[in-house]
Amino acid sequence: MTLTVATVRDRLDEAVVRLAAAGVDTPRVDAEWLLAAALGVRRSGLHAVHHRALTAETASCYEAWIGRRARRVPLQHILGTQAFRDVTVRVSPQVLVPRPETELLVSWALELLPARGAGAPLVLDVGTGSGCIACALACERPDVRVIALDTSLAAAEVARVNVAALGVSDRVTVGVRDLLFGLGPMRADLIVSNLPYLPSDAIATLPPEVKDHEPRAAIDGGPDGLHLIRRLVSEAPRRLRPGAPIVLETAGGEQVDVVGALMREAGFTHVVTRGDLAGVTRFVAGRRATGAA
Repeated sequence: MTLTVATVRDRLDEAVVRLAAAGVDTPRVDAEWLLAAALGVRRSGLHAVHHRALTAETASCYEAWIGRRARRVPLQHILGTQAFRDVTVRVSPQVLVPRPETELLVSWALELLPARGAGAPLVLDVGTGSGCIACALACERPDVRVIALDTSLAAAEVARVNVAALGVSDRVTVGVRDLLFGLGPMRADLIVSNLPYLPSDAIATLPPEVKDHEPRAAIDGGPDGLHLIRRLVSEAPRRLRPGAPIVLETAGGEQVDVVGALMREAGFTHVVTRGDLAGVTRFVAGRRATGAA
């Protein structure tokens, strides 16, 4: 499709119509983000250039980006970044796009960490993906050390890029592991994890942005969504100091109750849950028993 309008405002309005027709949930917001990126301005500054004519180069770039978004390529894949708490991380089709819900997982993890001044707490971030959790923790708690783990070599490379870009390479180490396998005798002060938790049968019902463009391994949790979470909960006590916590994100609903039961079966105590901003009880945490061998 060739855009023939002359001004920023006209091209934006046409893009909004096009994205809406393609089924994009937030057509104006997405069209504005892409136009701001093409122009090299903040989204909030678009109003100041509404009457400007786009150069041929900018118009071509914007047209290509709108075309990709109309094909339901995630906005974050087009822009290449996603804001997450106080950091901005690189994203790609090799990693899950960080979600706002996971920011609350980081909030709880920060609360569960030992108080400042108690040494340098060691955190295991299992299923790190883009490294957003590990980077946020390291940036918000400068005393924390994080080992960020993922089974995907491609995801680990994205995480390493983010760790380096955010200047926390001295405290965040990215490794390729099958959950907690091969870590030696180390014991952590906290395990935090946002592993795949969707049942396999649910993948087909997801929006195209997710089912067609995000890595299946990052969203598919097996028949009941708990294939990897079940393994992690079973392995975690051997990787935690006595009394140290684990905090996980789930799909919510009945799943969070099942995960809580799994924690208790594995010997965790003080198992509690929390909701997300929409009121969905999504997060569950517990502590390794203090007398555990």
